[in-house]
Amino acid sequence: MNVLPIIFYFFAAVAIIAAFMVVTFKNPVHGVLSLVLAFFAMSGIWILLDAEFLALILVLVYVGAVMTLFLFVVMMLNIDWAGKREGFVRYLPFAAVIVLMMVAIIITVIGPKQFGLTHVPTPAVMPADYSNTVDLGSVLYTNYAYPFEVAGTILLAAIIAAIILSHHAPKNRKVQIISKQIDIKRDQFVRLVDLPSEKKNPAANGGQP
Repeated sequence: MNVLPIIFYFFAAVAIIAAFMVVTFKNPVHGVLSLVLAFFAMSGIWILLDAEFLALILVLVYVGAVMTLFLFVVMMLNIDWAGKREGFVRYLPFAAVIVLMMVAIIITVIGPKQFGLTHVPTPAVMPADYSNTVDLGSVLYTNYAYPFEVAGTILLAAIIAAIILSHHAPKNRKVQIISKQIDIKRDQFVRLVDLPSEKKNPAANGGQP
């Protein structure tokens, strides 16, 4: 009995359920933990496809570093989630149309005939000295160099957008402005007052002036 399809469907089901929980959980910390579970499931699928390098990178880099950083940031930021959810129902039809358009584009470009075991067969057995890291690097930085750079640019734009959306201006905080400290005049901060001298009381000094 071949157990590979059973393992594949198990990891696929876990990945789909975890991805669904990412977008449905109200608590952002729970959403991040669900995304970590989805990454683990996808790494298992990549191991079945003999892509050990991608599986290890997904676990070590994304789960071990990136998602841990995201978790700390989400826990430390005081984000007004109630305000962020305002207008969700109003923009839901527009978001549904966008999702349907993206699905239609993916189906049109890829085509339903590209799926199935006949088009994506089980990976062949490779020799002992085979390295999928070398093959991945040679293809990624030659045939797909421009899409790789475009993907990096899109990720950078997403990071900047996330920082802008979660940034809050400081309130009731004193900030040192060097330019204003340098560009000052004496009349603005120093006032010279001419006070009359105090007259001494001769009686208090033994009758002497």
